[in-house]
Amino acid sequence: MQHPILGLHHVTATVDDAQQDLDFCLDALGLRLVKKTVNFDNHHVYHFYYGDEHGTPGTIWTTFPYKGRGVPIGKKGAGQIGVTSFSVPAGSLDFWKARLRARGLTVDDLDPRFGEESIAFSDPSGFRFELIANDRDSRTPWTGGIDAGAAIRGLHSVTMVIRSPAKTLELMTGLLGYSVVNEAEGRTRLAVNGDAPGKTIELVHAADAAPAMNGLGTVHHVAMAVSNGDEQLRLRQELVRLGLNVTDVRDRCYFTSIYFREPGGVLFEAATVPPGFTIDEDVSSLGRALKLPPWEERYRTEIEAGLARVTYG
Repeated sequence: MQHPILGLHHVTATVDDAQQDLDFCLDALGLRLVKKTVNFDNHHVYHFYYGDEHGTPGTIWTTFPYKGRGVPIGKKGAGQIGVTSFSVPAGSLDFWKARLRARGLTVDDLDPRFGEESIAFSDPSGFRFELIANDRDSRTPWTGGIDAGAAIRGLHSVTMVIRSPAKTLELMTGLLGYSVVNEAEGRTRLAVNGDAPGKTIELVHAADAAPAMNGLGTVHHVAMAVSNGDEQLRLRQELVRLGLNVTDVRDRCYFTSIYFREPGGVLFEAATVPPGFTIDEDVSSLGRALKLPPWEERYRTEIEAGLARVTYG
């Protein structure tokens, strides 16, 4: 089949405290909250979507705040997204180091990787993030409080930790349509539909890594974008033909999704670009009201009573 993957769609993580997460993503990172809803599989938990002005696929970071719900701290390791990287303009890293350190975060300078400078830091829940500076990202940033010359453009890439990458590489360079665009000792960079920021996944080969366990402070899954539901169904058929266990199509209101684990254990999602986040809110109002899927509306009073109170500008 024709390769349907357009690039990254979003990355979803399990975080601790809802207010702390909002403060970090909105204030420290300068992202926009484009949707405040609930976990469609557990309506007692928020689902926050952050991104650019419209919540464009490839800019989206999403979180489930599970504080007080009995979820243990996760274990980082093999079969997991170890690092989520955002794209920022070349020359902006000094700005970001000052900004993040002013908010009490420890920031590490990294050696240049594949010709790009970057810094690394962890959020309050323990996620590992990178900001990767480059001059190849033409996406228009959300500038809520941060100058356009420094603001995050969107996702740059994710880094998967894999014990044995051969089968993962076979799937990604075969059916999913990725190409190897760079290699270093123990690391492979793949890209799809070009190699611009937002279209890249890196594999770290970690033969001795302990198995990961999902929980607070870990990435739950990475989603790749497909153009529409027909492409998604065709991809599902091919994945099943290869022997992978693929979910049925799930209605996430703002996109539809299928989920499957690649051979190294990382949970992948293929998510459609349409209909997008303006299906139930105007662009100017994105993220302001608690939006529920139609099948949850009859429980609104109960749901709102059980969610933590949060505030944001």
